[in-house]
Amino acid sequence: MNKFMHLATYSLLNRKNGALLSIFTIAISVALLLGVEQIRNQAKSSFANSISGTDLIVGARSGQINLLLYSIFRIGNATNDIDWQSYQDLKNHPAVSWTVPLSLGNSHQGSRVLGTNQDYFNFYQFAKKQQLSFEQGKVFQQTFEAVIGADVASSLGYQLDSPIVLARGIKDIGLNQRENLPFKVVGILAPTGTPVDKTVHVSLKAIEILRLGDESTYLSQLFDAKTLDNTAFETKQITGFLVGLKSKIHTFRVQRQINEYHLEPLSAIVPSIALYELWGLMSVAEKALLMVSAVVVITGFLGMLTSLLTSLNERRREMAILRALGARPRHIFSLLILEAGIICNLGILFGMGLLYLLLTLTSPFIYQAYGLVISASLPTPYEAMLVAVIQLSGLLTGIIPALFAYRKSLNDGLTIRI
Repeated sequence: MNKFMHLATYSLLNRKNGALLSIFTIAISVALLLGVEQIRNQAKSSFANSISGTDLIVGARSGQINLLLYSIFRIGNATNDIDWQSYQDLKNHPAVSWTVPLSLGNSHQGSRVLGTNQDYFNFYQFAKKQQLSFEQGKVFQQTFEAVIGADVASSLGYQLDSPIVLARGIKDIGLNQRENLPFKVVGILAPTGTPVDKTVHVSLKAIEILRLGDESTYLSQLFDAKTLDNTAFETKQITGFLVGLKSKIHTFRVQRQINEYHLEPLSAIVPSIALYELWGLMSVAEKALLMVSAVVVITGFLGMLTSLLTSLNERRREMAILRALGARPRHIFSLLILEAGIICNLGILFGMGLLYLLLTLTSPFIYQAYGLVISASLPTPYEAMLVAVIQLSGLLTGIIPALFAYRKSLNDGLTIRI
């Protein structure tokens, strides 16, 4: 076997240009196929890890995917707000253990601003029921204090006591900025790999002041920040809230009661069910990407097959010499299959190396742009199966030129027939 391996290796080195082209083609196809699979799995994992331990998410009446996207992933906007009185009524429901109010609609240099209270830092969980922790500082206590996510701090260079200016609306333009109402960073959260890292957290009272629009500018001209901080501002509306129940047995009963709430139209969703529906919508795109990747892999094998078949006529003297030295047709057959296997194996190795290199280089940009944690990881059992299928397909592809070489070796002698 070692002699065959050496012979196949030297034969490929003698035809290195065609062999390298085949290896490169297979490497690109493998990198694309495994890349689609890794990004698909890690994107699902990143989404699923964004929230944990929450039984229901409540917002204004809308589709459950839209509610999930804007409340947890900060994507899109709510169709309407919720009256504060409705929140208080549902908060006091006998089956409810805790609630976390959420108020969206402001931004800071591309990051969303979330208005909430101290319960957010006590009850919000991500991944496998991990709680938020502080890398520096503490929870906001005053109106014009802010707690920022790890990515906001690193990308904008903020530290404790850094002043920040928030903007009304999701477009951070000059007309919307409230430069007269600067906030101070009092806490920086530890990295979570979730949208929390790209969020600025402030109090509900601060959101209520920002909602006053031009009136907030007028108030800031009359009163300083300390006076405003001591002034009562009643919260009138919020965007939504998270709900933790005393027992998961009550989940669907409470969900139905909230969906039938009589004072205003509300929607209550179960996060895991909403995520499942989101994956269902994405399945069409996933299948399309996998089909494209499979076509690229097939194209790579066709390129290898073409290269091997093209070289057969050039190698007829080589085959004849091998036959003269005692090689049998089955040896010639095995040699061609072994060459195809080596090309395919090297293509797989280079493809996986290329994939891991690209993921390592692009993961910071993917996280910055989309908030998805994508990193190079060991192949899953399914990906290992895909690699095995590619390797087997490469060997099967090698059978075609091997059969041609086998038939020619039976007929050819030392003299080449032209």
